[in-house]
Amino acid sequence: MPVVLLEGLLLMAMIAIAVAIIFGRSLLACVIIYCGFSLIAMLLYTVVGAADVAFTEAIIGTVSTVYFVIAIKSIGDKKGGTRR
Repeated sequence: MPVVLLEGLLLMAMIAIAVAIIFGRSLLACVIIYCGFSLIAMLLYTVVGAADVAFTEAIIGTVSTVYFVIAIKSIGDKKGGTRR
């Protein structure tokens, strides 16, 4: 598979994931989808040869996802229902 085709597929996946995040109904689901966005961005950076940026994206994406989940669980999902 040519690199240009792979880059195009990854960019299309990032656009699709961004649209899914915008139209997501649950905050927790949006955070999980955001984790996928970070993974695709990391793969794209790796394909274009920026391994250091890919590593940084992996760390930042993981840490921010964990923080988002902790924040959502601590305040409750106001849009999706009541806190249990």
